[in-house]
Amino acid sequence: MADTKLTLQYLRDAWDEAQASQLDPAELLRYRSNLLGADLRITNFGGGNTSAKLRQPDPLNGEVCDVLWVKGSGGDLGSIRREGFATLYLDKLRGLERTYPGPGREDEMVARYPLCTFGLNPVAASIDTPLHGFLPYPHVDHLHPDAAIALAAAANGREKLEEFNRQSGHRLAWLPWRRPGFELGLELHCAAASLPGCDGVILASHGLFTWGESSRECYRNTLRVIDDLIAFVEQHAGRHAGRIFGGAAAPEVPERRAAALALLPFLRGRVSAGRRLIGHYSDAPAALEFACSRDAAELSRLGTSCPDHFLRTKIRPLFVAGDPSFGPDSQTQLRAAIETGLESYRRDYAAYYQAHADASSPAMRDPNPTVAIVPGLGLFSFGKNKTEARITAEFYLNAIQVMRGATCLTGKVQAAPGAMLPQCGPDADPRGFTSFHNYVALPPREAFRIEYWALEEAKLRRQPPERELGGQVALIAGAGSGIGREAALLAAARGAHVVCADLNLAAAQSTAREIEQVQGRERALALALDITRRDSIRAAAAALTEAFGGLDIICNTAAIFPVAPAGGLDEAGWARALEINVTANFWLVDELGALLRDQNLPVSIVLTGSANAVVPKSGSEAYDVSKAALGHLVRELAVSRAPLARVNAISPATVIAGSAMFPRDRVIASLRKYQLEFSAAMSDDELRNILAGFYARRTLTHRPITPRLCAEAMLFLAGPASGCTSGHILPVDGGLPEAFLR
Repeated sequence: MADTKLTLQYLRDAWDEAQASQLDPAELLRYRSNLLGADLRITNFGGGNTSAKLRQPDPLNGEVCDVLWVKGSGGDLGSIRREGFATLYLDKLRGLERTYPGPGREDEMVARYPLCTFGLNPVAASIDTPLHGFLPYPHVDHLHPDAAIALAAAANGREKLEEFNRQSGHRLAWLPWRRPGFELGLELHCAAASLPGCDGVILASHGLFTWGESSRECYRNTLRVIDDLIAFVEQHAGRHAGRIFGGAAAPEVPERRAAALALLPFLRGRVSAGRRLIGHYSDAPAALEFACSRDAAELSRLGTSCPDHFLRTKIRPLFVAGDPSFGPDSQTQLRAAIETGLESYRRDYAAYYQAHADASSPAMRDPNPTVAIVPGLGLFSFGKNKTEARITAEFYLNAIQVMRGATCLTGKVQAAPGAMLPQCGPDADPRGFTSFHNYVALPPREAFRIEYWALEEAKLRRQPPERELGGQVALIAGAGSGIGREAALLAAARGAHVVCADLNLAAAQSTAREIEQVQGRERALALALDITRRDSIRAAAAALTEAFGGLDIICNTAAIFPVAPAGGLDEAGWARALEINVTANFWLVDELGALLRDQNLPVSIVLTGSANAVVPKSGSEAYDVSKAALGHLVRELAVSRAPLARVNAISPATVIAGSAMFPRDRVIASLRKYQLEFSAAMSDDELRNILAGFYARRTLTHRPITPRLCAEAMLFLAGPASGCTSGHILPVDGGLPEAFLR
């Protein structure tokens, strides 16, 4: 029978039966999961889980048994692959009910899930596993759609659910809040069984469960329920036109993107006091509407509702109460408001931790916010990398939509003042659940039990350790070739986000693509940069701020070696060498100075000198003099930029391989100069190797100087291992006696 597409009002039925018909049951689960995870209105990144109960032969005895396939701990539905699912013997998982010691010892059950593993699957089962296992349906989806959580976070949510069921023809059950785990799995089974014809469950302050007899039916049911929930919420929102979040209280800043980018480095520097974070800015319509509204401050203070939201965004954002118009006086006022707000935020976070922690709690984490709301501008978010910073913004946009929906779901039936709210479960303190304009946030106590849960801590510890330059942004000028390219690749390998800048944009883009192929998306930015032009440097500063929020490392390898014609170097050639090799280095540091001062974070600057600075040669006077001048510029900058910046340089001997300063004609000229044998039929690399070998024989180590060796020295000076070094020049010359420091 041909598969028919669902007719939906808001969502899209993306199921392709021609593709699905080629997949086995496990791949159909993966396919369904990817479709659901591709739409943020259905579920957020890393949020929710899907499952299938499949019949498979037992690898031990060959007998066919029921196997629960469920998304593994920490996975993401949008990108999950077959190998990302945990597999458990269904009868063993359900058999744990006989030895379940009760809610007071809930966490002990997680240690038993590995004992139920089917086969040799190493994927860790998530804490939501029993929620899927105890539902009797073959295919189950647990998701966090904004519309469902809006209903789940409404003070009149239970009554509104009944209205929704009557209006839509669905039969969704309501289940009060309980932290995910074994007990919730048992309660979920009872809730579904107690309502005849039940086709889903709303978990208060949490999310939605739906199911079906096949992967296709489960997907259809899930989309139909969510689409109807969106329509229900939007129907109510239409009655609040112009009054969403109490209406507008602050005007939108006309040039808000420029204003936001002027503020972002300052804000990033203040929230990076404990650890470096990458920044992100969003002026999405929902973010701007919320930030400019009358109720934003109170809703921000109340906090988020869904656990998946605040694990990324923390229990609440920083709301900045200041004038964002960015006039001469308001800039200062807004920055002062940020400083004051952050001090208060850190105190409040410490108080939140102290009020709820016990002897078994993990140590308090970074007390700085990961989200900041600025009236007139929108939303700023921060994370250990660009992807996490962007996803954190997406999570708070989800939270905004939840608050929008809940505050619009008003009606004739309202929660009586002082009455126990329907979110409150049997083991929760009713006094913790409070509402504002019909929105109910998760109580701080319950939020703490999620944020500092031993199981969440274990998940964090399974993550790889932070790399040496994690959370830092490195600008590599000259990244298109030679030392600059190697420095960019090495900085990325050590955890930095890299701005690949070069006069040759195509070459910079090639290096950036190479970084992202190895390190992943959003780790590199390619820019065209002319370091002799201040406007080009300013444009680069704006672009890297928009991409990553600030700057921590500046490495410049851009330089020229002017080739003198037969009559000697002319005046223009001499001036050009000094402009690029000396003056442009000063322009680069000077133009980026405002950004660095705004951040107020320690930074490292590494320039590129040369052994020629102390070894005079005939025919290279302009280059040699420019590099000698650069050496003293390093010392001057180290003094003038202290203590915020450390300024150093490397001093390579001649680098042949990969160098843009050694085109074929210059290599051939040098081979002839030193009377080295070669053939015109040789490749560029073969010719360079002959010349590099000749230069190497003049050193103490007899090793050619490669771009990689220079990049290693450059990143040593840029990194924490040289944290007390400034104003120095590190030779990378193979041991060249003529260039010994003097």
